Amino acid sequence: MTALDALFSASGPLYHHIPQYRPRRQQLEMAERIQAALDSRDRLVAEAGTGTGKTLAYLVPALLSGAKTILSTGTKTLQDQLFHRDIPAVRAALGVPLSVALLKGRANYVCPYHLERALADGRLGSREEVEHLRRIARFAGLTDSGDRMALGDVPEDSPAWAHAVSSRDNCLGGDCPHHKGCFVLKARRRALEADLVVVNHHLFFADVWLKDEGAGELLPAANAVIFDEAHQLPAIAGVFFGDSVGTGQLIDLARDTRQEAAMSAGDFADLPRAAADLDKAARDARLALGLNALRLPAERALERPAFDAAVDTLTERIARLGDLLAAQAERAEGLANCLERCRELAGKLARWRRPQADESAAGSGMVRWCEATPHTLLFHATPLDVGEHFARQLEDDARAWIFTSATLSVRGDFSHYLSQIGLPQASTAVWDSPYDYASQALLYVPAGMPDANAPGYTRAVVEAAWPLVCASRGRAFLLFTSLRAMTEAHGLVGEKLTAEGRGWPLLLQGEKSRSELLEEFRQRGNAILLGSQSFWEGVDVPGDALSLVVIDRLPFQPPDDPVLAARIEALRRAGRNPFFDYQLPHAVISLKQGAGRLIRHENDRGVLMICDTRLVDKPYGRRIWQALPPMKRTRDRLEAVAFFAESASGGAAP
Repeated sequence: MTALDALFSASGPLYHHIPQYRPRRQQLEMAERIQAALDSRDRLVAEAGTGTGKTLAYLVPALLSGAKTILSTGTKTLQDQLFHRDIPAVRAALGVPLSVALLKGRANYVCPYHLERALADGRLGSREEVEHLRRIARFAGLTDSGDRMALGDVPEDSPAWAHAVSSRDNCLGGDCPHHKGCFVLKARRRALEADLVVVNHHLFFADVWLKDEGAGELLPAANAVIFDEAHQLPAIAGVFFGDSVGTGQLIDLARDTRQEAAMSAGDFADLPRAAADLDKAARDARLALGLNALRLPAERALERPAFDAAVDTLTERIARLGDLLAAQAERAEGLANCLERCRELAGKLARWRRPQADESAAGSGMVRWCEATPHTLLFHATPLDVGEHFARQLEDDARAWIFTSATLSVRGDFSHYLSQIGLPQASTAVWDSPYDYASQALLYVPAGMPDANAPGYTRAVVEAAWPLVCASRGRAFLLFTSLRAMTEAHGLVGEKLTAEGRGWPLLLQGEKSRSELLEEFRQRGNAILLGSQSFWEGVDVPGDALSLVVIDRLPFQPPDDPVLAARIEALRRAGRNPFFDYQLPHAVISLKQGAGRLIRHENDRGVLMICDTRLVDKPYGRRIWQALPPMKRTRDRLEAVAFFAESASGGAAP
């Protein structure tokens, strides 16, 4: 028996120290592969189905190795869970004295300098915001970590936080008067000294890999990097390997300039006026694209005269503010920092507005586009091929690199994912879920549904799903591929609950934070939750509270997405099939994430309802449903409804 065999056995330390631990063959095999990859400094891409226990499968080898390891997660929720719960449990079970540090992006830590400035400025939006800022100030005087997650008295979405944290743009670095007491620097010092550092993917790219904020020394010291929730990496990498500037950054610059001017250049009235002009120009640029959220290629957006003029005005206002800041920058470090930010943002906007000849040429590798959200406007330049950039970063790198998730392949084929991260020669492995999906779950595709793009489709989804929602007595996730469909369905479900006098709680993404909604969903035990992309992944509701997951459409990316359109064109020029080589694998991996919300425990039972009949009507549909866990399938509504009755009578909780 090997050391890992003993550790993962029914008589081993994991069994005795970790509640509800059960030996799993898949988990042991995965741990062995990861240990081998760590020993040989290999690059391993490992898919582990729900219930495999991949967290222990990588934590045990990582802790036993004794080498410095960076563990990166897709969400801060998993990051906190690993640091506060999973790692302490495994470390105690193994009896290893390794040090562990949690490192987040700077916006997660209170900044004494900006907090002090905001309190002195006194121009907050409401009394509630003032009270929140005072609570943050009291917290800052007592905490050792400065981690905003430790302050439960101030909501995570409170506007006060914007005044109490720093960003890469407005951090003064070594010139800050609060440099010695900086919570970010304290966290980084702990990370440098630790054997295991837990970060998230955004921080990994922004700080550790790209070395934008001074934490780059973590990576050379590490012997291994492990990515959990690795399916998120291509999208996140695309953001950091590209370039973007948003009106929110410009509005923040205007706010900070006004505050710094009040403190250090009160006799120079032109500066706050120029800051106000920039603020207005940024807001006007957003409004110039209309009120609806949209994404447009740069060329099409600039064909709109009002938007073209708004961007020109924005460019002029940034330049004007830069000139005035240059005249005053020597008066204070804060003003000098604002000048540096202003020049950087002006440069990014100028490159987006009028790129260099090699950047605008076809096949240059970058896509320029803009994105209007309800509150901001973003100017993006995104690489067509993220894998090229990823591969370049890993050239001649001798560390072990582990990528793991429940959804990385299409029926064991990793080619799509490997091309996205630029590692076509990486080792791969798949472990199916140990759960008995054939008896625990049912895949239901309703008959008679209209085309997924037809008018009235969302109403048809609600009508088709309602008998199952009633049979499951609430306890349902209704997941949508767009916010518009989610909002429409929320109104329709609410009408049905009222008309039929049913008291099931109705929850909607966006009404509260995701963590609050999930906690309420678990506590209520009979709620209906409607969500979009935020609830397709990283959500864990085992037990009785969830027995039905409804997905409205197959999650193909919108065909008018500027980046997708450019990638499709590039694939066609290369003689490849964009649908089968890119769009279909991407949709399969996304669908596997949504479907994975249903069965989270060996005793769970439930129905996965996918309303999009392309799953059975189109030739490619077979490739999609075969990539899902091996559930029994039906198109019969009565059979789907009966599944819940069978669950109740069979003694297993649905």
